[in-house]
Amino acid sequence: MLISNNRNVIRWIIILTSFVIISLILWNTYVFFQNFKAEERTKMGLWSDAYTEINDVRNLDDDIGDLPLKTMQSNTSTPMIWTDEKGNIRGHKNLPESVTKDSLELKRLILRFEKENVPVEVKYEDTVKNLIYYGNSPLLNKLKYYPLALLLIIVLFGSVVFFFYRSSKIATQNKLWSGMAKETAHQIGTPLSSLVGWTEILKSENVNPDHIKEIEKDILRLQTITDRFSKIGSMPTLEKVDVVKITQEAYDYLKSRSSKLINFNFTTPTSKIYVDLNEQLYGWTIENLVKNGIDAMKGKGDISITIDPSDKYVNINVSDSGKGIPRHLHKTIFDPGYTSKKRGWGLGLSLSKRIVEDYHKGKLKVLHSETDKGTTMQISLKLSSI
Repeated sequence: MLISNNRNVIRWIIILTSFVIISLILWNTYVFFQNFKAEERTKMGLWSDAYTEINDVRNLDDDIGDLPLKTMQSNTSTPMIWTDEKGNIRGHKNLPESVTKDSLELKRLILRFEKENVPVEVKYEDTVKNLIYYGNSPLLNKLKYYPLALLLIIVLFGSVVFFFYRSSKIATQNKLWSGMAKETAHQIGTPLSSLVGWTEILKSENVNPDHIKEIEKDILRLQTITDRFSKIGSMPTLEKVDVVKITQEAYDYLKSRSSKLINFNFTTPTSKIYVDLNEQLYGWTIENLVKNGIDAMKGKGDISITIDPSDKYVNINVSDSGKGIPRHLHKTIFDPGYTSKKRGWGLGLSLSKRIVEDYHKGKLKVLHSETDKGTTMQISLKLSSI
């Protein structure tokens, strides 16, 4: 218990530390972005000063110095458009050639730049003569999406860790169930062998043959159970068999040993339907579904099994008139450990789903369920190739 608590503490420390590191990275990225944006505005301010100085010099017919020209020429990345006081476009820089030839596109760019950055004013004697509209440089645009890319990487990394942890946990559970199943089969095997020996002795003691016959039926049943448990954890052998016949056998066994208050109904085509099956495990699945239906009806109601073949698949529907399953639990009921009963481990449906989907490559699902009216479980299996 102490080890488990320590692991939980360590896990939470790692999660919180990761959260703090991610928050610091995102915050530093945001600060860097804002500082870079401020630097670009400062550069645009210098560019506007150089533009003003060049125009002043031209008005006075003086020589233009090197510094203003170098300042204007240094901007090779920030896209910009400048207009006069009336909004007429007077020039542009760092724009694609296809855009500069389209006056409407230039006006649309002005509106976009105005949303990205506040225009820089160019003044002459305290009068605004020009406005410089500028957008974010390619580097700034890339930096803007960096936090999103970082978050995406973090989400992907977290997903990989989660699925790895989940797969590892499922694998551990599977090993545990397989070990328990095989150990159960081993434990049953010892007294079962003894029972077979005692049966032979009873035959020699002139015991009523009918009694011995019933005992042999129960011994055969125990052997079937042992065989089923021994197959858990290993890929079983599938054989081409008549699914109608196997379903009928499981149905007859349950019907003969169930309460007279339960009405059984079995509907099937008259022809044989061949499917690649492991008889023991498939029979176990039918028994699990029927027993769950009986429990849902509290031992009184209607149970029906219907076999409905199609072109490539055969559907085996097991219906009951029990309390039904809420829609939000249609998938949860197949989770290991889930049970609505006061007793039980909640493994019946989980094992049944594994038998159908993992071993037989079929599908087991809740086909239909209505509160206080009943549930229909459906097994879909692929028909055998001829």
